[in-house]
Amino acid sequence: MRVAVSKDWRSKWYANRREFAGLLLEDQQIRELVKKRLEQAAVPKIFIERYANRVRVTVHTARPGVVIGRKGESLDKLREELHKLTGGKEIFIDPVEVKQPETDAQLIAENVTVQLERRISHRRAMKKAVQTALGMGALGIRINCGGRLGGSEIARREWYREGKLPLHNLRADIDFGFAEASTVYGKIGVKVWVCRGIAEPQQEKFAVATAAAAASAAATPASTEPAAP
Repeated sequence: MRVAVSKDWRSKWYANRREFAGLLLEDQQIRELVKKRLEQAAVPKIFIERYANRVRVTVHTARPGVVIGRKGESLDKLREELHKLTGGKEIFIDPVEVKQPETDAQLIAENVTVQLERRISHRRAMKKAVQTALGMGALGIRINCGGRLGGSEIARREWYREGKLPLHNLRADIDFGFAEASTVYGKIGVKVWVCRGIAEPQQEKFAVATAAAAASAAATPASTEPAAP
């Protein structure tokens, strides 16, 4: 819903009807392979761009050193695997560092699932994630955990919410993440919403810019040079 308002497309390319399904499946396979190979690199988002016979994969990661590897070995191996997967297309991989992983919804969800798999209390893991995100500058956060929490026979859902989370506002920068924990009792799903701020509408930005330009023009002293004859 927020694409072109406060979010961008995660895949950027154009194809006709015959090629669309194949490229869409290829995008999914690329994301699955990158996630699998870089499981320890904390990868929340993967952006894909296509230009003719070239594919550019932008990997957002909290640990760029793990993605690159020693002397770029990990990056070269991943590039070769993607080259084979895409049928010989030219692959470009750009690692981008995530500045604040504590406020990234996908990384928060994956962190909670790791703790659940280690049999840490779901309430403790959720409360700690909420406090950490708010302490790092998030305006609001909500965490949902659903499944056989604590090994109970009947599945249930628990959630915590702190701060502002205006989901009805399309201008709000809401980040969403989902992950599943594979426990002895079964799957436990974790959903996370994080509010990072609210963007100004374009009309307000234009009005502010116009007012600033008018003020600077009024403050500029008039020229004292004599007029040309």
